[in-house]
Amino acid sequence: MTNSNVKPIPEGMSTVTPHLICAGAAEAIEFYKNAFGATELIRLPAPDGTIMHACLQIGNSRIMLAEESPQWRSFGPKSLNGTPVTLHLYVEDADSFVQHAVEVGAKLVMPVSDAFWGDRYGQVEDPFGHRWSIATHVRDMTADEIKNAIPANMECGSSS
Repeated sequence: MTNSNVKPIPEGMSTVTPHLICAGAAEAIEFYKNAFGATELIRLPAPDGTIMHACLQIGNSRIMLAEESPQWRSFGPKSLNGTPVTLHLYVEDADSFVQHAVEVGAKLVMPVSDAFWGDRYGQVEDPFGHRWSIATHVRDMTADEIKNAIPANMECGSSS
C-alpha cells in the first residue's frame, strides 16, 4: 500500500546515490568528515557495533555507507583489490582540497592540473580504497571545443 503523501524520492536525496562499502566504516565516516567536510546525517549501528547504514552529506550531495559484510557478499575496494568506480566531486578549490585530503590520509593518484575539458582536476584514493576525482570548473567549453582539445596522445583503455 502506498501513501500518496510520501515522496517516492526522500527530501534531500538524488535519483542516483552512491552507497560505499568500507572495511572500517566508522573510521571512513570520520575520514570523510575531516578530509571532505562531510556532515553525518544518520548512523545505524548493527548489533555488533559496526555500521549497518550511514548517510553523509558532502556539499549538496549525499552518500550512503556501510561496513563490509561477507555474509551479504558486500565487500569494499580493499577486499576486492581495487575499485572500478570513481566518485566525482566538484569543489571551490581543487588544489587546496586535494592537498588537505592527502595531508589527512588520502593517497594522491593524479596531481591536480588543468584538464582539456575546462576543469582543474586530480584524483585521490581514500584510506578505504575508494577513488575520488576532485575538480573545480574553470572554463566553459562547447562539446566541439572539448573534442578538439583532446590530446593526440591520449590513451583510453588498455592494449592487452
